[in-house]
Amino acid sequence: MKKILIISHGVVGKHFIQRVIKTYSSENIYYIIQMKEKKFKNASPARFKFYEFDPTSFYKLANVLKMEFVQVVIAMDNQVEVENTIKNIRVVKKQLRVVVLNQWNMKNEDPNVVLINANELLASRLLDYLPNVPVIAQNVGIGEGEIMEVLVPFGSSFVYRHIGVIEQKNWRIVAIYRNRKLIMPSRRRMIQPNDTLLLVGEPSVLRSVYKAIKRELGQFPEPFGTNILLYIDMNIVKHSNIASLVHHALYVHEKFQHDLIIKVVNPSDIEILQEIKNMRDLDIIVDIDYDSKELRATFLHDVKSYHVGLVIVSREMFYDYHVRQCLYDVHVPVLKLSEKSFPKVKDVALILSDNRDFEKISATIFDISEQLNFNIEIYNYMNEYQDEKEQVIEHFYNLSTIFSKSIKVYKENENPVRILQQKDNFIQIIPFTNKLTTRHIYALFSTDSEKLYFKLDEYHQIFIPIQL
Repeated sequence: MKKILIISHGVVGKHFIQRVIKTYSSENIYYIIQMKEKKFKNASPARFKFYEFDPTSFYKLANVLKMEFVQVVIAMDNQVEVENTIKNIRVVKKQLRVVVLNQWNMKNEDPNVVLINANELLASRLLDYLPNVPVIAQNVGIGEGEIMEVLVPFGSSFVYRHIGVIEQKNWRIVAIYRNRKLIMPSRRRMIQPNDTLLLVGEPSVLRSVYKAIKRELGQFPEPFGTNILLYIDMNIVKHSNIASLVHHALYVHEKFQHDLIIKVVNPSDIEILQEIKNMRDLDIIVDIDYDSKELRATFLHDVKSYHVGLVIVSREMFYDYHVRQCLYDVHVPVLKLSEKSFPKVKDVALILSDNRDFEKISATIFDISEQLNFNIEIYNYMNEYQDEKEQVIEHFYNLSTIFSKSIKVYKENENPVRILQQKDNFIQIIPFTNKLTTRHIYALFSTDSEKLYFKLDEYHQIFIPIQL
């Protein structure tokens, strides 16, 4: 959660706070200082903390600034009070970014103080209503959010990704601004930290893209969803394996710290059901469906109603062709658990294929590895597709620097599947594409390592759908 300090006094400050309250963001907490307390409707106590004192008082303001804020916004109607408040902030926080509503043509040489000129904003808005006058870029379009400018933060999942591997459906990256220079995008162009991207597309899509660009590590299973679903079909899963399956799911639940839903369909063992029911807790939901149903009839509904971001299944369930097809259709990551010990897993294994799919899911791979404390090992099977693979490896090396996560790259002349069959304590991560839904018999003679995932069926595997 990012903490933002708002210092308000006057009509504009009041309206600004009202707009902030209406603009929902689960990632921000607002600390609001007012000289005179004003009540605001719909201000959630979890997201808004109110203080009443004069911010020109150094002692009182310094106490609040003991917390770590990412930004301060000042909207006050007295120039002297604004200037003294900025001075007080700088005594405590030398580098903190301060955004100030400037109604008096104030000057400030501090590079971390942003002065928003109120007169220029009003003049620019009025200019939109004059005929035969060109409109500045920020006001182009129908004004519904179809044009968006996004600053790419240092830890973004988009950093060091090639534009050509970013799926742009109903939206486009039309320009990049780097070091105050315009760069035209191309498929091989790589996005750098602190780039500003100019996006055009459907407003609802751009809002999702914005969240994806701003996403940092430690959020998985978001943005796919917020909860974890363990799905057990007792007509498919061996009853002797259920206890171990549930135990491993609980371990994953503790690591990711998201709610766990245990869904049992086609129940047929009263003793096992009772053991599962006893696990109910504030963050563990047990849902037993006593009506005999096919997976497809309920699965999509469960994923949506529980806002699932990760599905956990047994190896028997994922082996089933119809179940696998259903898991692919919901487009969320799937953790397939084998009988091996999950807590003993130390490494993530990636077998590069002849496409760029791993670059598309790289941020999710690093997020999972960070939260579960896994090492990342990349197996590069030396064949004729080396140019594509080298670009993916370059991307992973760049991300490893950003996230301070070491990786190992193995160049293999032998099929990596055979090498991994001799290894223990690893989990394989695979892009979850449509080709994994085919029946195994059709993949037996394939040279595509992704289609041959079932050759490592006795190990844990995570299948991640391709997103942005």
